[in-house]
Amino acid sequence: MIKAVLFDLDGTFADTAPDLANALNCVRQEKGLSPLPLESIRLETSNGANALIKLGFEIETSATDFSNLKNRLLDHYLNNIAEYTTLFAGIDELIKKLEERSITWGIVTNKPMRFTNPLMEKLGISDRTHCIVSGDTTSHAKPHPESLIYATKLLGISPRDCLYIGDAARDISAARNAGMRSLIAMYGYIGLDDQTDQWGADGKIDHPLDILSYLSSIE
Repeated sequence: MIKAVLFDLDGTFADTAPDLANALNCVRQEKGLSPLPLESIRLETSNGANALIKLGFEIETSATDFSNLKNRLLDHYLNNIAEYTTLFAGIDELIKKLEERSITWGIVTNKPMRFTNPLMEKLGISDRTHCIVSGDTTSHAKPHPESLIYATKLLGISPRDCLYIGDAARDISAARNAGMRSLIAMYGYIGLDDQTDQWGADGKIDHPLDILSYLSSIE
């Protein structure tokens, strides 16, 4: 029986793309460039600040100005971290249902702690979740399984009693290597070229509430 459901944050639990896109466009504006449309940025937001800078300025990490641009993006994001971010539709109802079933839940993300904690507080979730594990909480972030295993230790349960939900191949790889079940959040930041059938997940969901059906199917 599943005793805990763990979620990736960006693109699975919360739709953070609008604020990340806004931060990128603020930096572009500083450089005299016009804003990029949200949809052209959205699928890169799960891949972190480096991917956003590469997209927004068409440069590689070796570029002289890369670090400065990245730092400006992160400053803008931290100062406006929850202006447009919302929980995905159905998440609030889902966690209420999990709580009714006495199933614990938590967040395991690659997002650094200095962004994760204020975002969770702004969303009004910090006091409800049973654990928050950020990308720098442990020595290794996903796809390494360490952060997921650490979360199970915080919860006092075995990885085999956990279900992890994510929208990237690294999420599913981390869950598989941690020894827990996994589902792909198809409503998240899934790219057209993502070969989700090859990720090795236990299933896919089109809506957060589909998790309840999956839990019922394996009881």
